[in-house]
Amino acid sequence: MTRVLVVEDEPSLVRALEINLKARDYDVDTAPDGAHALRLAAAHPPDVVLLDLGLPDMDGIDVIKELRAWSRASVLVVSARRTSEVKVTALDAGADDYIAKPFSMDELLARLRAAARRIESAKPSDEPAVIVTEDFTLDLPAKKARRDGRDVRLTPTEWHLVEVLVRDSGRLVSHQQLLQEVWGPFHSTQTNYLRVYMAHVRRKLEADPAHPRHFTTAPGMGYRFDP
Repeated sequence: MTRVLVVEDEPSLVRALEINLKARDYDVDTAPDGAHALRLAAAHPPDVVLLDLGLPDMDGIDVIKELRAWSRASVLVVSARRTSEVKVTALDAGADDYIAKPFSMDELLARLRAAARRIESAKPSDEPAVIVTEDFTLDLPAKKARRDGRDVRLTPTEWHLVEVLVRDSGRLVSHQQLLQEVWGPFHSTQTNYLRVYMAHVRRKLEADPAHPRHFTTAPGMGYRFDP
């Protein structure tokens, strides 16, 4: 069962989310503030976090950063802040998706299902696959990356992005295909997601992120993985 942590200080919205999620067989925890959310996430690790940015004790961006230090849960921001700058800041901090308030419950549930599928697809496959390059090693089934003899932590979304590119090693993968496979059909035109996450992947794995050797760009078209 997928465990969802709802981090929201508006009681009526928490109740609505709790009812809708439990009716669809999600295991639900709720937290009214950031500190409570971090304690709950440590005690009962969630698969997906629905996170409001306007919390009473700390900014939601800081919650994302703290979660990303040790958690691989998918983080879906649900916020009344609608500017592109805030969205990019949340994605840079480690969020996987951004839903603006007010929102349709059907859309939120669809985004949640997509996040749950990403978590499921990120689980080990039956056939081991280890990718070795001059700069890093990827153990895809174990979800482990190593660079310069050290473990590198990738988020579930970063892993999914890497896996799609590695699966088509040497071939150009279009922006649209990456967006649909990693984020789902709601994001088929939001190339800013790719820009942010490819920057994360390169910074973590490439020896020279500014001049990547393995995760390369075809301007205006897509990305390619070269071992």
